[in-house]
Amino acid sequence: MSAGYASRLSAYPNKGVVGLPESFDSKRQRDLKLKKLSELVLASQHLVVVTGAGISTSAGIPDFRGPEGIWTVEKKARKTKLQNRKRKHSDSMQDKKLESSDKKYTQNSRRTDTMLDSDCASMDFSKAQPTLTHKALTRLAIDGKIKYLITQNVDGLHRRAGLMRNIHCSLHGCAFTERCKNPDCLAEFFRDFDIGGMSFQPTGRSCSLCSQQLLDTLLDWEDALPEADFERAEAECDKADLVICLGTSLRIEPVGSLPLRARKFIIVNLQVTPKDEHAALIIKAPVDLVMEHLMSSLGFDDSWKDTVAPVERVWTPQGAKKRQKT
Repeated sequence: MSAGYASRLSAYPNKGVVGLPESFDSKRQRDLKLKKLSELVLASQHLVVVTGAGISTSAGIPDFRGPEGIWTVEKKARKTKLQNRKRKHSDSMQDKKLESSDKKYTQNSRRTDTMLDSDCASMDFSKAQPTLTHKALTRLAIDGKIKYLITQNVDGLHRRAGLMRNIHCSLHGCAFTERCKNPDCLAEFFRDFDIGGMSFQPTGRSCSLCSQQLLDTLLDWEDALPEADFERAEAECDKADLVICLGTSLRIEPVGSLPLRARKFIIVNLQVTPKDEHAALIIKAPVDLVMEHLMSSLGFDDSWKDTVAPVERVWTPQGAKKRQKT
């Protein structure tokens, strides 16, 4: 994105556990677990999926908490910077230089800490394309196997893969979606370009249905989750006999606890999560590999890999009173 999603977030020092090591199941373990996954999915009558940053890394988008994730790199950079400042402080001959450095550090710290890693912070999401996982999930949703999908990702790749908005929500917002300010409309418009902004600011465009202002949808750290979407996410998880968590550390609340509402849930992630002890199955393998195997075991030929459903550009919530622009 032009300004970078991570670089727009307010400074927030307590980002929790980052940089945990990744581990992989052996081939034998993986094969047994993939067989079990297929059995559980086939038996499921109400399947819900929760996705995190790990499903987009193969599209070139860094995650946040992995060994090379944005918050992990940021933490390493801050540690190095603090160590350098300590060394400078111990050298009395460098007092003037330290004072200047401290002043600059204080000024910079007012901006989001992720600017310490400018390459990750300014990642252009608009160049990313849906991964095998995004495509597989869309196909399973179109076929009715997946009843609802909940994502924490703001990269818009689920929408770009053709996943219909009425069967998924982006609880942390989307860099490419702007929403009408009018409470009787609330139409959403999905763009090919980064909307810009953060925390529901006017985008400078107007709703084509009612002419009122459009706002960005990205949440900052302290912003409340979209109420209607979160209530729907809770209701779908309450109904679920199975939730599959793909590429998420399940550390950001309240989304991290949603799988606990289901009858059982599966975690596909390379790092440990705080919900591991409650999971019916934990698969430590790349999500694309897992989804490719699942699609094959469900009887799909390889055509789903090359098929992208039409992108839904305009969506209005059910029950919204739309006033068509004249």
